[in-house]
Amino acid sequence: MFVVVGATGNTGSAVAETLLDRKQPVRIVVRSTDKGIAWKAKGAEIAVASLDDVPALTKTFAGATGVYLLVPPNYGATAWLSEQRARMDRAAEAVKNSGVGHVVFLSSVGGHLAEGTGPIRAVRYGEQKLGAVAKNLTILRPCYFMENWAPGIGSAKGQGVLPTFIAPTAKIPMIAAKDIGRIGAEQLMAGGQGRQAIEMAGPEEYSPDQVAAALGQALGKRVSAQYAPLSAVVPTFKSFGFSDEAAKLFEEMYAAFSTGAIGYERPASVIRGRVTLVEALKGLMKAG
Repeated sequence: MFVVVGATGNTGSAVAETLLDRKQPVRIVVRSTDKGIAWKAKGAEIAVASLDDVPALTKTFAGATGVYLLVPPNYGATAWLSEQRARMDRAAEAVKNSGVGHVVFLSSVGGHLAEGTGPIRAVRYGEQKLGAVAKNLTILRPCYFMENWAPGIGSAKGQGVLPTFIAPTAKIPMIAAKDIGRIGAEQLMAGGQGRQAIEMAGPEEYSPDQVAAALGQALGKRVSAQYAPLSAVVPTFKSFGFSDEAAKLFEEMYAAFSTGAIGYERPASVIRGRVTLVEALKGLMKAG
């Protein structure tokens, strides 16, 4: 039995779909019964548990061959980093108490870096906490999610512009959530091998200009990438409902990316995904 946390999100749903497609037994962790109805119809077992409820989570993990674990962020939290670390602590406690044999944990590119990485600092903390208690730990470190462009589709449709805090011509690694989920599921099925970090990217690197061009082609209109200065990060993210601390952490992260401070620990061993940028954007537009 494989347990999937976060199946209502992009990567977790891809993990669960991959496992079910390959005829593996799956237990989906949801916060309420209604969120598990669709998964039950697909053949998954449903467990109602919260990441804040250690006993319930421990019971859900017990007896599983492996667990796909992500700790969803609450970006509205005033003390975001400390709250996220506390949730990591509770997840690690449930892993320890359950005795589950293998954890596949969603971290991030730059998870090996100690500081200066903004919100990535939270998943680095998770890597360390889980590494101390998990019998086998596989850490997934994906790069920039292609799905991160979804909020800009509306302005691309309406105004013909794609807002970005990344220099328009800068090519960076991007990956689709479907690839992250597929790779995560394959790691679960392969079994644990001590502590290992899997760094991943999409088929190739892309720039915001290429994203804008791909959106323009799909929309049948001209779309251009509109570069915003780093000074606009905090007010922009606060307008999305992020707390002041969370917004400042994202400013720190974008600043680190802009200087090349955040990158892969082992660039030569990066696993490439299959989903192209164009395919991912078409999926986002269809879903929207």
